[in-house]
Amino acid sequence: MAGAAATLRSKADGPAVSSAKSLDEPRVLLIKAKGGLGNRMLSAVTGVILAQLGNRTPVIDWRDGMYVPEGVNLYPRLFADPIGLDAGCFDRHEAVTPAIWAGRLNEQPVNIIARHFPKQHSSPFVYRRLSVPLSGSDPAAPVGVFWSYLPKLARLRGRMRADRQFAGRDLDSITRDTLDEFFTPNDRIRRAVDALFVGRRRPVIGVHIRFTDRKVPLPRIARALGRLRARLPDSDIFLATDSATAQDHITSRFDRVFTIDKHLVADGQALHYAGTTMADPLREAENAMIDMVALARCDWLIHSRHSTFSVAASLIGGIPARRQIDVERFNAKVVVKRWFQAYA
Repeated sequence: MAGAAATLRSKADGPAVSSAKSLDEPRVLLIKAKGGLGNRMLSAVTGVILAQLGNRTPVIDWRDGMYVPEGVNLYPRLFADPIGLDAGCFDRHEAVTPAIWAGRLNEQPVNIIARHFPKQHSSPFVYRRLSVPLSGSDPAAPVGVFWSYLPKLARLRGRMRADRQFAGRDLDSITRDTLDEFFTPNDRIRRAVDALFVGRRRPVIGVHIRFTDRKVPLPRIARALGRLRARLPDSDIFLATDSATAQDHITSRFDRVFTIDKHLVADGQALHYAGTTMADPLREAENAMIDMVALARCDWLIHSRHSTFSVAASLIGGIPARRQIDVERFNAKVVVKRWFQAYA
């Protein structure tokens, strides 16, 4: 665990690792997850920033059974881990905050919620019971836990303004830098994305459609794409979707659409929870990341900002707002819900 006792450094000097009192007592923040890749990546960004604010080492712990067997950490299988600490090293720690995790850090939020808060699986506030506080001073316990279904950087805004690491920087740039540092995809993902764009004409219009468990309106996507293609007639279109229905809808209406070869599930079922039907779930997790990184490489993005997957792609790629078309930007229900979730 020597890597846990390092001085906090700037991004230019390497990964941010918090200092510890001694090699025997590292101060760490285990960052757990629940939900799809976009949710857990943006939530983990909040956890990393929270760890840095509290002078802790962030350790991303995705052992909840998404895409890989429960107990296996998905995170280092998809990304280059700049910290390199095994989350399992802390499983039996008793000096933990919140205390509900003491001696059971091998478990995941879904287990704790099922046992202690069975009626609050969908509560926007239940994460507060399972996480170190976002406001106030950092607790004394050497091991802390953070989890949230959605990113909570808005709730850290005041603490970041007072910290010279983050003062004067906007949330998008902080998120983008953290994604770059902690979510560099593995070699297969990077090679596959590079191959997709070899010889590709520009501009490329990226289209993201989540259409299984949370349906984005297809006619609205198609109309937005039609208007943009009319402005950019020489453009190619990259389509990232989880649904054969959505893919057929777009490819039957537009030419020069390219996609990756991947598993598509029946409507109504989230792709990341369909692991038992996949021949190679880890390969499909990599395929999801290929989609995300490919969207990030596009010049334009048509999507719903209600999807954390496409939001993560836009941040990774630094796609400016003027080249993003949010098909639900005038949906008051979605806008209000997104605002509420950010501050809940």
